[in-house]
Amino acid sequence: MVGRDGAHRPRRPRQAIDRGALLSDPSDPRDGAVAATGTPGRRPRTRLLLVLALAVLALDLVTKLLVVATIERGADIRLLGGALYLTHTRNTGAAFSFAEGFTVVFTLIAVAVAVVIVRTARRLFSTGWAVALGLVLGGAVGNLVDRVFREPGFLRGGVVDFISVFAPDGEVYPVFNVADSAIVCGGVLGVVLALRGIEFDGTRSSGGDTGDDAAPRD
Repeated sequence: MVGRDGAHRPRRPRQAIDRGALLSDPSDPRDGAVAATGTPGRRPRTRLLLVLALAVLALDLVTKLLVVATIERGADIRLLGGALYLTHTRNTGAAFSFAEGFTVVFTLIAVAVAVVIVRTARRLFSTGWAVALGLVLGGAVGNLVDRVFREPGFLRGGVVDFISVFAPDGEVYPVFNVADSAIVCGGVLGVVLALRGIEFDGTRSSGGDTGDDAAPRD
């Protein structure tokens, strides 16, 4: 560059302007997280959990209403060549007729489980855990409805069970319903996720990220 006096002067280097830095809020901690990971923050899987729980609850209630309206207590309907029977029974215990006579205890446990799952949903980023907890929540609420509204009374109502496999009246395997199946499936999935070290936030217990984008299997 030539000055007014004709002397050559060195050109000053231009400073690069980071437009992203100007647009971002330095006080927002999320900007640092996005810059470090290169991906925007994930949303909690609360909606998936609630939708799945409502679907399980609706299916459980509809099937129980149909059984109560169409099958007499003690009657057996043989299906699939005897591999499946529809048997209308009432259960005052836990899933699969376990520990009958403790209806109030299991009712309070179901309420506690539902409250814990709903509170956990706020920090739930793992798709796998959302499915597992959604199944457990829907099943727990489904059986809870029976315990609250069915005979013999409030919190002591008998749960409608109607699925018997390989033999009628639960001779081979205890009679169960849709809610029981959902609770067991959700529990098994939860055990698998725990053994794999997958946390509710989608990361592994060893510290490595296993987000839904990086590892959809969670």
